[in-house]
Amino acid sequence: MPRLFNGFDEADFDVFSIPGLEPRMTAIRARIQPKLAVLGDYFVPFLSERLQSSMYAHVAKHARRTVNPPSDTWVAFSANSRGYKQHPHFQIGIWPTHVFAAFGYIYEAKDKVAFGHYLQAQASEIQRIVPDDFIYIPDHTQPSSIPAAQVADREIAAFGERLVQVKKAELLIGRRLDKELAITHSGAQLVEWVESTFTPLCKLWIEASRAQVSHG
Repeated sequence: MPRLFNGFDEADFDVFSIPGLEPRMTAIRARIQPKLAVLGDYFVPFLSERLQSSMYAHVAKHARRTVNPPSDTWVAFSANSRGYKQHPHFQIGIWPTHVFAAFGYIYEAKDKVAFGHYLQAQASEIQRIVPDDFIYIPDHTQPSSIPAAQVADREIAAFGERLVQVKKAELLIGRRLDKELAITHSGAQLVEWVESTFTPLCKLWIEASRAQVSHG
């Protein structure tokens, strides 16, 4: 890795219990953003090689916030150097309760309707690609998720229909590692965990990109 990633520890998760926007952001900048930047440096070439597309890392700045402190933070990866919210992207992030790695489209994404059509048309194939220990995240602002083992192809198609029909709909697919386990993992183990999460998700990125072209 370009720089050493030491993993996440108890104090990183405790940052989210600090009251107030500025005190919490000060701690996020000091403790967590440097670690996310290291992960960004590592996974840019990892994703770029597998996707055959130049990828860029974007560490969340939470710049729009004026009162409420962030309840989670992340680094995102997209094929756009200026941003990620309007594009399909990968994320590595941390909540008070867990670490996550995911791929998908949030409500601002321009091509999420095409992704929705892809989910509807290829629901059975997507169910085959996504392992049972993965999760579906229908709202990236909430820590809750749906285990992939409980999601049949009809639910995947329903996710797709919602992306097509509902303006604020979004969907991320990935994996979570509960805090209690995450703090026992070394940096190398966490990187390996993210790699094994992103690998099948890269297939979805490639197929979704093709679907966007066909619907474009």
